[in-house]
Amino acid sequence: MIRTPLRPLARILRARERGENPDDIEAENRRRRHEQIQDRARRRAEGRLVLMACCFVLAFGTVGVRMGALASSQPSEPRAQVLSAQIMSQRADITDRRGRVLATNLLTHSVYAHPHQMVDPIATAQGLARIFPDLDVERLTKDFTSGRKFLWIKRKISPEQMQAVHDLGEPGLLFGPREMRIYPNGDVAGHILGGSGFGNEGVNSAEVIGIAGVEKAFDAWLRDPANDGAPLSLSIDLTLQQAMEDVLASGMNVMSAKGATGILMEVASGEILAMASLPDFDPNDRPRPLLKGDPSDSPLFNRAVQGQYELGSTFKIFPVAQALDLGLINPASGINAQAPMRIGRFLINDFHNYGRELSATDVIVKSSNVATVRIAQMIGVERQKDFLDKLGLFVPTPIEMVEAPTGQPLVPQRWPAVTAATVSFGHGLAASPLHLAAAYATIANGGKRVTPTLVHGRQRPEGEQVLSPRAAAMSVDMLRQVVTRGTARQAEVPGYEVAGKTGTADKPRASGGYYKNKVIATFASVFPASNPKYVLIVALDEPTAAIGAGAESRTAGHTAVPVAAEVIRRVGPLLGLEPITDEKLPTIAARFEPRVEHDEAAEIKLVANK
Repeated sequence: MIRTPLRPLARILRARERGENPDDIEAENRRRRHEQIQDRARRRAEGRLVLMACCFVLAFGTVGVRMGALASSQPSEPRAQVLSAQIMSQRADITDRRGRVLATNLLTHSVYAHPHQMVDPIATAQGLARIFPDLDVERLTKDFTSGRKFLWIKRKISPEQMQAVHDLGEPGLLFGPREMRIYPNGDVAGHILGGSGFGNEGVNSAEVIGIAGVEKAFDAWLRDPANDGAPLSLSIDLTLQQAMEDVLASGMNVMSAKGATGILMEVASGEILAMASLPDFDPNDRPRPLLKGDPSDSPLFNRAVQGQYELGSTFKIFPVAQALDLGLINPASGINAQAPMRIGRFLINDFHNYGRELSATDVIVKSSNVATVRIAQMIGVERQKDFLDKLGLFVPTPIEMVEAPTGQPLVPQRWPAVTAATVSFGHGLAASPLHLAAAYATIANGGKRVTPTLVHGRQRPEGEQVLSPRAAAMSVDMLRQVVTRGTARQAEVPGYEVAGKTGTADKPRASGGYYKNKVIATFASVFPASNPKYVLIVALDEPTAAIGAGAESRTAGHTAVPVAAEVIRRVGPLLGLEPITDEKLPTIAARFEPRVEHDEAAEIKLVANK
């Protein structure tokens, strides 16, 4: 800024020429300068006053608006803030094939503590122990008085528990909202659903993750926001599942069995309508896994998927069906059944002497080990292995459960003649009941390989044709005669044309060899035989049936078969199957040999020839 001089020379000279006093010019300029300085100072002060007034108006306006918003909102507990990224807690529902909820989410709360904010830590610990009896008072007291800043009390609490904690009136106890996974049907389909838990956790939310079963297999899909909350529709039917579990539980009790499993599968699609393994568990309160001992002793063990069992005579239909397909035999072909049969240093016997020869049909009906081995020898080792491989008996089932890979069949590394013989009647190769269900479904649907699934309505490619429709139909007819005049006569449920095969296999010891009084009793069935729609597998672990006069039996015909029959009685009407009357029965069985009554099926006896 250029300052104006107080005594400008030009004005001074002019003033002297006119005889005026030059000091008056300096005084006037000084007065003007002072007025300018005062004007600038006044404008600056006014600006500052206006700015301060605006700041006060804005501040008090903000406070007023916030007070109004708080006054109109619902009261809530204070929430601790976290610096971590937002936790995604939303998870899609799981339903059965009819849309009934199997797993869903429930808004609940957690309770945690800020011990440094507590008024009376000791009284608070005592109060919490009364509300949650599983908490230790001494431990809580120690934690509350140790200088800790944060402590989880319970990650899931009920509304009643929340109110009880609130009534303690302790400012150091806080609540955090979160979603929890609930299974409204309790232990129904517990092994299929598996269960869930918490992943990343914060005080305001928690990530729900699957830890087993389909919950873990579809974990990413269930948590994917792109699905817009669409539920995962399983193939199981809740009503059928409940019926299956009820009957199996009763059968376990009556047969004094250690465990039981059942699988009901659609022949055409491979969709599993019900699959149970007992003992089971409630996924709402999933037990801890066993760290030692036999895994099958844990209720978490899924016998249907993870169980690796020698399934006994249920395998006999496989070499017979393959031989029919290859044209090596027909249902009436005579097969050498002379026992015992020697292979190397081993002798293979039948439980009964069936004579010198049996028809191919009676090989299945009477369950002859020797005759089955004769048929397997006609086929040859390589063709036998190839057929069993095509049935899926060498690899884990691709069922949509994380436990599926643990069900890897125990397949012999070497396949000499004696192995080919024992495998033909269900010994030497261990597979799961689900493998057996898929293999029987392949025979029942005309020879096209069936892949089991737990997802409803999913389009899948058609399976490989591993057996001709003609051979498959003849195999089902043979299985039907096992029920009408063979080892599974107790499976005859009027109107449902049950066809099936029994299997009684000794349980192997962990140290080697087999138990003499412990078996796996299995019944693999198809119904209705004239138009197969469903496959049912029932297996009992270490069953014993009372057969009168103080006698006992462990064979599948007296244990697994009656249980399977009761399952069919229960689920048949639920499936909407119209009972087949005598007038509607097909006459296809007329071309086979007349029916002959006989004793219970053979138990396997493989004795080393020392």
